[in-house]
Amino acid sequence: MDQKILSLAAEKTADRLQAFLQTLKEEDLANLLQNQAVKGRAVGALLRAIFRGSPCSEEAGALRRRKIYTCCTQLVESGDLQKETASEIIGLLMLEVHCFPGPSLVELANEFIAAITEGSLTNGKSLELLPIILTALVTKKGNLVCGKDELSGEECKKQLISTLCSGRWDQRYVIQLTSMFKDVPLTAEEIELVMEKVFKMFSKLNLQEIPPLVYQLLILSSKGSRKRVLEGIIAFFNELDKQHKEEQSGDELLDLITVPSGELRHVEGTVILHIVFAMTLDCELGRELLKHLKAGQQGDFSNNICPFSIALLLSIARIQRFEEQVFDLLKASVFKSFKDLQLLQGSKFLQNLVPHPSCVSTMILEVVKNSVHSWDHVTQGLVQFGFILMDSYGPKKVVDGKAIETSPGLWRTPNQHACKLGGTILLETFKIHEMIRQEILEQVLNRVVTRASSPISHFLELLSNIIMYSPLVLQSCSAKVTESFDYLSFLPLQTVQGLLKAVQPLLKVSMSMRDSLILVLRKAMFARQLDARKSAVAGFLLLLKNFKVLGSLSSSQCSQAIGVSQVHVDVHSRYNAVANEAFCLEIMDSLRRCLGQQADVRLMLYEGFYDVLRRNSQLANSIMQTLLSQLKQFYEPQSDVLPPLKLDACILTQGDQISLQEPLDHLLCCIQHCLAWYKSKVMPAQQGGEEEEEEEGFYQELDDMLESLTNRMIKSELEDFELDKSADFSQSTGNGIKNNICASLVMGVCEVLMEYNFSISNFSKNKFEDILSLFTCYKKLSDILTEKAGKGKTKAAGKTSDSFWSMKFVSELLTALFRDSTQSHEESLSVLRSSNEFMRYAVGVALRKVQQLKETGHVSGPDGQNPDKIFQNLCDITRVLLWRYTSIPTSVEEPGKKEKGKSISLLCLEGLQRVFSAVQLFFQPRVPLFLRALDVPDNEEEEVEATVTQRAAFQIRQFQRSLLNLLSSQEEEFNSKEALLLVSVLASLARLLEPTSPQFVQMLSWTSKICKENSREDALFCKGVMNLLFSLHVAHKSPVALLRDLSQDIHGHLGDIDEDVEVEKTNHFAVVNLRTAAPTVCLLVLSQAEKVLEEVDWLISRLKGQVSQETVSEEASSQAAPPSHPVEKAVIMQLGTLLTFFHELVQTALPSGSCVDTLLKDLCKMYTILTSLVKYYIQVCRSTRGIPKIMEKLVKLSGSHLTPVCYSFISYVQNKRSRSPQCPGGKKKPAAAGAVAVARVLRETKPIPNLIFAIEQYEKFLIFLSKRSKVNLMQHIKLSTSRDFKIKGNILDMLLREEEEDDDDEENREDAASEHGEQNREPAKKKRRKETKCLS
Repeated sequence: MDQKILSLAAEKTADRLQAFLQTLKEEDLANLLQNQAVKGRAVGALLRAIFRGSPCSEEAGALRRRKIYTCCTQLVESGDLQKETASEIIGLLMLEVHCFPGPSLVELANEFIAAITEGSLTNGKSLELLPIILTALVTKKGNLVCGKDELSGEECKKQLISTLCSGRWDQRYVIQLTSMFKDVPLTAEEIELVMEKVFKMFSKLNLQEIPPLVYQLLILSSKGSRKRVLEGIIAFFNELDKQHKEEQSGDELLDLITVPSGELRHVEGTVILHIVFAMTLDCELGRELLKHLKAGQQGDFSNNICPFSIALLLSIARIQRFEEQVFDLLKASVFKSFKDLQLLQGSKFLQNLVPHPSCVSTMILEVVKNSVHSWDHVTQGLVQFGFILMDSYGPKKVVDGKAIETSPGLWRTPNQHACKLGGTILLETFKIHEMIRQEILEQVLNRVVTRASSPISHFLELLSNIIMYSPLVLQSCSAKVTESFDYLSFLPLQTVQGLLKAVQPLLKVSMSMRDSLILVLRKAMFARQLDARKSAVAGFLLLLKNFKVLGSLSSSQCSQAIGVSQVHVDVHSRYNAVANEAFCLEIMDSLRRCLGQQADVRLMLYEGFYDVLRRNSQLANSIMQTLLSQLKQFYEPQSDVLPPLKLDACILTQGDQISLQEPLDHLLCCIQHCLAWYKSKVMPAQQGGEEEEEEEGFYQELDDMLESLTNRMIKSELEDFELDKSADFSQSTGNGIKNNICASLVMGVCEVLMEYNFSISNFSKNKFEDILSLFTCYKKLSDILTEKAGKGKTKAAGKTSDSFWSMKFVSELLTALFRDSTQSHEESLSVLRSSNEFMRYAVGVALRKVQQLKETGHVSGPDGQNPDKIFQNLCDITRVLLWRYTSIPTSVEEPGKKEKGKSISLLCLEGLQRVFSAVQLFFQPRVPLFLRALDVPDNEEEEVEATVTQRAAFQIRQFQRSLLNLLSSQEEEFNSKEALLLVSVLASLARLLEPTSPQFVQMLSWTSKICKENSREDALFCKGVMNLLFSLHVAHKSPVALLRDLSQDIHGHLGDIDEDVEVEKTNHFAVVNLRTAAPTVCLLVLSQAEKVLEEVDWLISRLKGQVSQETVSEEASSQAAPPSHPVEKAVIMQLGTLLTFFHELVQTALPSGSCVDTLLKDLCKMYTILTSLVKYYIQVCRSTRGIPKIMEKLVKLSGSHLTPVCYSFISYVQNKRSRSPQCPGGKKKPAAAGAVAVARVLRETKPIPNLIFAIEQYEKFLIFLSKRSKVNLMQHIKLSTSRDFKIKGNILDMLLREEEEDDDDEENREDAASEHGEQNREPAKKKRRKETKCLS
């Protein structure tokens, strides 16, 4: 039969073929086809023949074709055919589709759709026909019967697609079906339908099927709906990540984790690659993604920005045209996230309204963690972004070139947080990805070397962390590190020290690197630049500290634990320690040569020797010998020669230039500390050794020299040093400079000897008398210098320099002076206690040390860089100062002994104030230990450990008592300075209280009571106590009600702008009085109001973001609308209360100047934010929701209580300025003075037009809102009057008369002509001035 069909098909006409096919039964034809196809014979030729004999123009032919199509699709789906045969059949069917009449196409399509929804497809090969059928439908003219309706081909296609998308899809064919749609011409609406269906199917598919499906979706997106595709993919993976996280953090025993982590990350990585590839071909897709993520930044961006979208962005950054935009977007998101966090932390009001926001930084770090799963396309972006953050937000240059580094904690600004995040990204990426390590290290070192002028501490910290992570890994990159050593002599000293500290662990494992460093340092030692020589000394000292010699005391025996920055990578064997000895002695030789160089270089050496000795005790001999021989050059050996030191040898004279050659005081200080350490640590360990005896001669000799120095310094008079009152101390003469240098040396030596004698005194009375005598010598010189400096023009010379006393000594001395009640020490200590001057000086030094710590983060002297030791000493000092202040208040101190200057108690209080702020700045994590150290250790075994809040509250109560005692004193006895310090201390301690604790509430009510009951006319005290009240109030609840009460008080005290109105005095807060109300309290409340407005503005922009996200999908808006109601209500309540606050202030007769200017600016801000709220409601009205009643009330209040009084206030301000006094004296004003006056008036009146514009904008948008919401909001608003300039006739006449008088004086005609030109210019100036005054 098949042969007959084929032979008939070969004829020229198809008539016989048609006739033959008519005779065949459909089943026979179907069986024939099936047999031929299964056997793999020429089924293609047979099909062509059948189609030729079944023309669509005849009904029978069309019907036969339909049956053949059905039969063929079933054949193809059966899976019995070979691949080639199936493909041939489908190809032929595709070619013939367009010949079908419309109804047949509809039937065919319905057949396919039924098969899909019923799930009867077996391999889905026949699906290739469906797009051709749908495309053919569109081309058919005339109406077709589709279901029950008659529709055009286009509408028919639409209905079929709708039916297909609403039916069930077998997950096996989702990818094929999606792929199919790319060949169908689709409208935007149809694409949406298809997308929605595919995204619903996402969750039902296996993970491995997602990437090919995404690929098909991206191809489909070229037809439109790019944004929807990206949104859907991001939302899906965001949800998947969240579920995965919950499963991992859940119960480990359940083992229900549905997806292994690695598989999920690999799928995400593949999807990201597909998207990036699509974006390289279709830029529009990239733009849509950026637009979508930028829009999400407005509200709570956790829906848009998630680890997946961040990884996607970082991958897109490799496409050049998107690079800058991507990094800008990420930078903005990170900064906004930290800024929001800061805003939330500072306001209890916001914390109650907004749940904790999502943190972009944790998401980025999650991306770093996930990138371990072969996300090579993300790592490059991560590295770039890390450096961008560090470059953009790193520490900025400050005036003296130093950027203060504070400890981690609450004190960090968003900038510091962002910079820290950049460092963490780079460090974590470095740990995970081997390929990128070289590049990160190179970039860090390049920045360290090239950015000498700007602070680079953050890069040094990163370098240190990278090297500490694994010094051995970095050996492969050692060439780059060695190369950076070549630049050491050109870098600033601070950078050199930081760099060498960071690479320290590498020097331990790489001999070649150590050798190259030593070569560089040796060269630098003899460089021309002083900084290079100092760098060399710093480098050598660091090496000495870190290369241990065999037999040195271990770190645990040392008095100081090693700081984190000097990490000790001990990879030494015994052999290494022996080799180190030769190496260290060689360095010591190099350093000895420095003792002939400038004072600055020697100074570095003296400051570094103590640390070296403490870490490498075997070098003690070498170091002490060096110091001894150096001291002998300036020491008079004969015991009866006075003075005992050759001061002239310490001073270098080169022509007119006189400078210090030998910092003798620092040399002695170094000797004293090294000697004390040696006696306490090394000698006990060496007891019993024979060979040590000859070495101990050095120490004995040094002891004798210091003893002799003490005795002779006490005997010496100032005349012996040629430094008595008659000496010249002026800075302009050579002799004066020399005397100044000598005086500071002598004072330094006295300080060092005081500490030395105390350390060896063992509480002997004679030694304490010596200390007092040395202090007397010090004091005399100090007084002379102060007196001479006072006579000079500058005060700079009178500034106190840093003390040589070590922090440890200060803490021991203060403890002895104030807290030592041991009977046997009583007599000797009474010597020191008898001198009030000495005690005051000791407390003063403690103050200077704490101040130094606050400013730089460390103190001078031994152990000054060690946080543990500093903290220990700080606790001891604070304990003494606290006891002294609380047990002997300032009022009790003997009035007879109050010499000029502050009393000891007041100094103690000032010390406490500085300590509390320094501890919170640098030792935030150790605050609990600090507070425990302050407690009086009466009952050692406490049952329950007290919390930080309880301990802080106990200290607060002591200072509250002191402040109450002070406030209860008479007005003339009130010590403003002390009150201010007490408030400052209370503010510091209050930060330690938990805002939810009863202690905090108690503190708040106590502060409020103080403000309500004390009416001291002291502006500074008032400012301090009000600031404290606000800072406490903000942490508890919003301060708007407080602001309203204060504004009523200010209004009551200063009176009304309308002089005829009598204002009722409210007196909520006694601290507000006539003296404090005007600038002090007024500016304080305005700055608080500004903060509240900022918070409200933030909430409104958040609400706007939510609305714009809701309007994207209407279903979402109905669900997401209700949660924003509490926020809306809170915003309106805040603005309502602020409105009454401004209502009071705007009617107050404020003095001209800062108060008026700030009030006008804040009013402008208030109206801008009201406008912002109105715009939000315009947005809301687009959806179904209307305006809440509370909003209508707010608008009514603004119309009745604020706008009218604003205009009155503007008139008041302008009238006040027009009445300001004119220049006295002459009849005419000089032109210059006039110009200055005009400029001042213009400057002062600048906020007025801004305010008027803000009011008018508010009213304009209110009109919009009224139309949109169908609520008449303008009924309570009186529209503003036109504020043109009004020319007042009487003033104009007066001006013109003045001009005429001037004209009469001029007679000469030529002069008159030139005068005429002047006249034309001059009135413009005058008129302008007068007009500004005439403004109404």
